[in-house]
Amino acid sequence: MISLNASSFLNNKLYGVSRSLPQPQRRIATPLVVVATNGRPAERNATVLMENTLKEMRDSASSPAVVEKDSKSTVGGGVEDVYGEDTATEDQFITPWAVSVASGYSLLRDPHHNKGLAFTEKERDAHYLRGLLPPVVISQELQVKKMMHNMRQYQVPLQRYMAMTDLQERNERLFYKLLIDNVEELLPVVYTPTVGEACQKYGSIFRRPQGLFISLKEKGKILEVLKNWPEKKIQVIVVTDGERILGLGDLGCQGMGIPVGKLSLYTALGGIRPSACLPVTIDVGTNNESLLNDEFYIGLKQRRATGQEYAELLHEFMSAVKQNYGEKVLVQFEDFANHNAFDLLAKYGTTHLVFNDDIQGTASVVLAGLMAALKLVGGTLADHRFLFLGAGEAGTGIAELIAQEISKQTGAPVEETRKKISLVDSKGLIVRSRLESLQHFKKPWAHEDEPVDTLLDAVKAIKPTVLIGSSGAGQTFTKEVVEAMSSFNEKPIILALSNPTSQSECTAEQAYTWSKGGCIFASGSPFDPVEYNGKVYMSGQANNAYIFPGLGLGLIMSGAIRVHDDMLLAASEALAREVTQENFDKGLIYPPFSNIRKISAHIAAEVAAKAYELGLATRLPQPKNLVAYAESCMYSPSYRSYR
Repeated sequence: MISLNASSFLNNKLYGVSRSLPQPQRRIATPLVVVATNGRPAERNATVLMENTLKEMRDSASSPAVVEKDSKSTVGGGVEDVYGEDTATEDQFITPWAVSVASGYSLLRDPHHNKGLAFTEKERDAHYLRGLLPPVVISQELQVKKMMHNMRQYQVPLQRYMAMTDLQERNERLFYKLLIDNVEELLPVVYTPTVGEACQKYGSIFRRPQGLFISLKEKGKILEVLKNWPEKKIQVIVVTDGERILGLGDLGCQGMGIPVGKLSLYTALGGIRPSACLPVTIDVGTNNESLLNDEFYIGLKQRRATGQEYAELLHEFMSAVKQNYGEKVLVQFEDFANHNAFDLLAKYGTTHLVFNDDIQGTASVVLAGLMAALKLVGGTLADHRFLFLGAGEAGTGIAELIAQEISKQTGAPVEETRKKISLVDSKGLIVRSRLESLQHFKKPWAHEDEPVDTLLDAVKAIKPTVLIGSSGAGQTFTKEVVEAMSSFNEKPIILALSNPTSQSECTAEQAYTWSKGGCIFASGSPFDPVEYNGKVYMSGQANNAYIFPGLGLGLIMSGAIRVHDDMLLAASEALAREVTQENFDKGLIYPPFSNIRKISAHIAAEVAAKAYELGLATRLPQPKNLVAYAESCMYSPSYRSYR
């Protein structure tokens, strides 16, 4: 897109177009915009291309292949055929140029600047909006009230999700204002659990791209693909290959809903500018047979590429990102399968600013909840015994961060603190006798215990004080398991973390009922309050959204070049400090999301402070008040006034 003022436009070599414009458009003194859908800002010589295209169209007009028409002939009510689209035959190529003023109808179609009925009287005059809008002028606050009223009319969560998506594509600032002001109500709509269903049906509800789709077809030209994205100053990229979407498995290209949702939260909760966020889906195929046979599936219809072909595509992507956006762009890996997630984090963690939310983000938010829960159960982390159901990215990531925090608090080696943590996978308790058959990321958790096959037997053998589910398998915390936990713990800590709700290891109602109101419970997806024996129990949500927006803001505002584990520990400690006595009195181990922007600012400040301490920050000098600086960096969705 190349912007030209009216006078220079009329005097430019593009006179062939300007002279063809109707007279009322030519007299407008506002900036003109020349758009070529196959062009790229500042990277195409639009003048030459357009001049050549018009020349080709004039030449082809005299060709026998084209029906001869009067040059002044019109189509559709007196509009001249400026670009030759109607005089060309179907087998001829045309160039889809569009020439328009940066006002009027095009302004209402621009989600970055559209304000809908909130355009003032002066703005309507200055930007040629008279007649294009009803006469009433309303405030953004009234727009929010109206949208929430409309949103509550929908009974189906996916309808709410689609309504929010439609708003985001129509009026970006109103979308974020709505989400920020009603975060507790709308967070489950734009992200878990509703986003899971949206991904499953993404092919059917897809309307327009919200991010970049990079497939095997683009191998060898990924840098060019990145340059197709209209925004150039990218600070955060969330990328997935769709192989392990939440607890739903391989959704292939339809996993795009996850990066889009995550980046909406980066903006709403962490204050990162929307224009600085880029959702990416790497499409290497899918092994999901139902998708391969679905005529509406929007991705590559082939089985997943693996091995060298997969590694080369990911390496080209990571190299292109660094080349195009620089060293300080944050790349968040999201919902990769275990066998790729650990390898990617290990490979690029030393050369790029990368972060895996499933491994590190989940670990940080769970550790924060455990640190807060100590206020209710007493003791230190080192006094507790931990048992996990699930030994994948989330389980091993949480376990490792807990071990590091215990090591930090006690001074004991991490190898020793890991012995307080046991994991159960699909084959039973991970023990030393299974060492040879274990994947590399499970081996640190193989202890000298007797092998047992079931979770219930593991609970009875280990006698944990904390039970954490990250298995992606619903209803695996059975009544017998919860009752066993309650038999040797006055206040067992039970965390059912798997998403979406259908995959949760147990519900809040089940946990409180089976423990007779004695447990401290939190889950990955939200649950309604539970009444048991006349008392109302509030369950916390161990949602990664507590951590990654603030972590990202802290990395960006400090100009960090790498993510260090100490930053994750700092984020956990900052989040744990935000839980108040009022929250504890309700049984909550996480603060309410209504304060999330304030919480994110404090997390960002701690992360940035750690980046400066470790020598990983490049934005110098260090601000004196990092919390105030974080708040000042946050994007505001309030409308701007236009000249």
